[in-house]
Amino acid sequence: MTQKRVAIAGSSGSIGTQTIEVVLAEPQNYRVSALAVGSSVDLVIEQAKRLQPELVVVTDESELHRVAAALPGVQVTNVLSDIVDEADVVINGVVGFAGLSVTLETLRQGRTLGLANKESLIAAGPIVQPLRSVPGAQLVPVDSEHCAIHQCLRSSGRPETEVSRLVLTASGGPFRGRSRESLASVTVEEALQHPTWKMGPKITIDSSTLMNKGLEVIEAHELFHVSFDQIDVVVHPQSVVHSMVEFTDGSTIAQMSLPDMRLPIGYALGYPHRISTAYGRIDWSTLKHLDFEEPDRNTFQCLDLAYAAGRAGGTAPAALSAANEVIVEAFLAGRLVWTDIAVCLSSVMAKFNVTQPHTVEDVLEADAMGRRLATEELTK
Repeated sequence: MTQKRVAIAGSSGSIGTQTIEVVLAEPQNYRVSALAVGSSVDLVIEQAKRLQPELVVVTDESELHRVAAALPGVQVTNVLSDIVDEADVVINGVVGFAGLSVTLETLRQGRTLGLANKESLIAAGPIVQPLRSVPGAQLVPVDSEHCAIHQCLRSSGRPETEVSRLVLTASGGPFRGRSRESLASVTVEEALQHPTWKMGPKITIDSSTLMNKGLEVIEAHELFHVSFDQIDVVVHPQSVVHSMVEFTDGSTIAQMSLPDMRLPIGYALGYPHRISTAYGRIDWSTLKHLDFEEPDRNTFQCLDLAYAAGRAGGTAPAALSAANEVIVEAFLAGRLVWTDIAVCLSSVMAKFNVTQPHTVEDVLEADAMGRRLATEELTK
């Protein structure tokens, strides 16, 4: 295999730093050609000195001169999508709408996109979808559940007709088994104690409410063109089975590994082949049992709110995602109790007017409206 050029958008974050680990594990096959960050200047300078990319992007314009001075011979810009020009594979680990430009440009240029930016499909799916048909464009999900489904689907010669349903697994978060009444007084610290994954505060809270799984349902619909009636969620506390695909003949194919994000990152880098470095290998002599159960939809109401937004389509998912961010921030700041997250979000979505987006600006407008409605709801 010829050495692939890898561009990393969001190189200072968890996905970005782990991508660097995977690249360095196989230097004969991969090299970092471009790095991009927002304002994590010291870290990206350190990364660039080690990796010697052709391009470094810093979107904070006030820091451009300092980065350029520290990296003589390296091109330095503030345009995030510039990294695509230097890559065979682009890993998009940017958080928020800032990452959408990378997704769009990578697909426009017919490159392979390793996607970890949820807004690209959850909020802007109707804008992204047409670009997936560009010759050479490949969208490979960098997310344990969607990467698992992507792998399982490769066992079918005709997934468009042979798939019966997708089954997304959820750890259940820190409050699995608790009643809604018992969760009215939980603290932020308790909600941040995820049992199997180490993640940032926002996504950890989303895991505790099952909103993260609801957003993944919307993303699975966009990624794999499967109806919402064919996408199920099952709670699996061990986080070993990352998701499953059930086929029309009754067979279920599952992807299994220990929790390690370097595996889906490596899968995206190597696609359509596999890398030779093992991550998340299971020791079958110590794995004693795998448990599965239905999610408690009365306690974790955000799951059905996401299904409803997905079925509504159009700008509803964008508004849901945006409003949820505002409400979770309020919970983290101690401004409302955990059980009010779903209540507040339900009120927002009841007031939101769903339209069909045709441009990026339409999506951004829906995002802004979702945030406004959530802010208004919180003031009550």
